[in-house]
Amino acid sequence: MTEKRNARFWQDRRVLVTGATGLLGSWLTKRMLGLEADVVCLVRDWIPESELMLSQSIGRVKVVRGDIRNEKLLERTLGEYEVDTVLHLAAQTIVTIANRNPLSTFDTNIGGTWSLLEACRRSPTVKQIVLASSDKAYGEHDALPYTEETPLRGTYPYDVSKSCADLLARSYSATFALPVATTRCGNFFGGGDLNWNRIVPGTIRSVLRGQSPIIRSDGKLVRDYFYVEDAVAANTLLAERLSEDSSLRGEAFNFSYERPLSVFEIVELILQLMHSNLKPDIRNEGKGEIQKQFLNAAKARKVLGWKPSFTLEDGLTRTIEWYRTLLGERE
Repeated sequence: MTEKRNARFWQDRRVLVTGATGLLGSWLTKRMLGLEADVVCLVRDWIPESELMLSQSIGRVKVVRGDIRNEKLLERTLGEYEVDTVLHLAAQTIVTIANRNPLSTFDTNIGGTWSLLEACRRSPTVKQIVLASSDKAYGEHDALPYTEETPLRGTYPYDVSKSCADLLARSYSATFALPVATTRCGNFFGGGDLNWNRIVPGTIRSVLRGQSPIIRSDGKLVRDYFYVEDAVAANTLLAERLSEDSSLRGEAFNFSYERPLSVFEIVELILQLMHSNLKPDIRNEGKGEIQKQFLNAAKARKVLGWKPSFTLEDGLTRTIEWYRTLLGERE
């Protein structure tokens, strides 16, 4: 019954997905197409290896080429396509790039968010906006796990950019009654993540090539790891609930398997699932990262009725198979 209700909600609904060539954006677009939504994708860079391209989803959507910071382009897109629901995923998501080049990260993640929110404020058609934030928005706290009541106080450039974007959503909701809500998830993983410096795809590729996986930190950083298809479901669920309950405007929700792992532990789990005896190469080069952060997802379970569809092992197994196919490798 829930699937039928979801299908009715999304069928023919005009949806704008920003950041559609990214990991989450690609899978979210596929999900929207499966639910027969009328999808518009904002695409800045053409990435042939993205899941959006490889799955041929790109041929079934309307594509707007441009930058999330371009408010006039956003206003035109929302107006001409009469968008009902906005799923805002566009961001610079790499911590090391943010540390090396903070201005571009601030410009995209903060400036892009206020440009989109302002365009939505001026749109007569937009009814729901879901903004994908991050656990990084909380910054570093001694009290763990983080709940939605934990203050947003990012310190490092990427964390600050997510804190600011999150606060902008709250501000536009409180000031202009904008129908926006926020998802906060841990580290996404899944097929289609082409940033090989990230621990999950980097480890899988190394094992497929018979090379020791590289851990750039000391291996002790503790994080949540969250499979992309569950992240897609979390974002779509929040949009659906937002359409039913105006009290959710301005609210944020954590989504997590509530199973924090160190970097070393996630690498060991991948090695186990791939039946590999390789040993990780621990470089201890990481800087400007929070030592421990993980989430409490009780609010999402209670208020939204959310529960994951996959276990961590399920998600990793599906991810390994995706990269095995992409790289043409066999055990």
